[in-house]
Amino acid sequence: MLKLLSYPLTFAFFVCFGLTLVVFHPIQWICLTIFGYDAHKKSVSILNWFLMRCTNILGVRYQFENKQHIPTNTPLIIVTNHQSMYDIPPIIWHMRKHHPKFVSKKELGKGIPSVSFNLRHGGSALINRKDPAQALAEIGKLGDYIEKYKRGAVIFPEGTRSRDGKPKPFKPSGLKTLIKHAPSALIVPITINNSWKMLRYGKFPMGLAAYIRFKVHPPIKNEGNPDKLVKLVEFQVTKDIIQ
Repeated sequence: MLKLLSYPLTFAFFVCFGLTLVVFHPIQWICLTIFGYDAHKKSVSILNWFLMRCTNILGVRYQFENKQHIPTNTPLIIVTNHQSMYDIPPIIWHMRKHHPKFVSKKELGKGIPSVSFNLRHGGSALINRKDPAQALAEIGKLGDYIEKYKRGAVIFPEGTRSRDGKPKPFKPSGLKTLIKHAPSALIVPITINNSWKMLRYGKFPMGLAAYIRFKVHPPIKNEGNPDKLVKLVEFQVTKDIIQ
């Protein structure tokens, strides 16, 4: 019965989601072209608040637990597990003070209103997952960028999303590259639960009534052996994943 109900609600969601992306595309362009970075960044934050509201059509609820006092004048390396594309709007909205930029596959850099524009012009790294040298070079540039401008870089070290919520082993190369290129950064682990349930049936229809939870863990100083740092961060992220 719940799956049957999801068909009309999914249609309504896609209409709302698509219209939001289309409307904010020219808004982003105007903000960036005429008013500059800060205006563009604010437009992206507001866009992602609206994208979260679109998911409420599907009965989605969010909890973003952040009890940490994270400074805004230092670069961050935000490390999280990955369960769906719907992980991203809450991170952008709730971590907006830290100017989150993403390590994203290059295919998302074209063809998607608002999303592609922000990835190309907002400071994120677009990587070719079939070309490790290109990928690490772009991630290195992102590390240099956040080190210089005190921004946040978001990386999903699993490499691809988990379709059932179970964590995949971290692929350490990208994270270690950020650690190297942003030596003053704080590493902020975040655990995500239940966003995979939005795709429990595949891309259509959408899953209903997911309660998506984010937990921000205490920041870790970028000090010591990078391999040990990666292991520590992986432990912090995965220990609270509900399986």
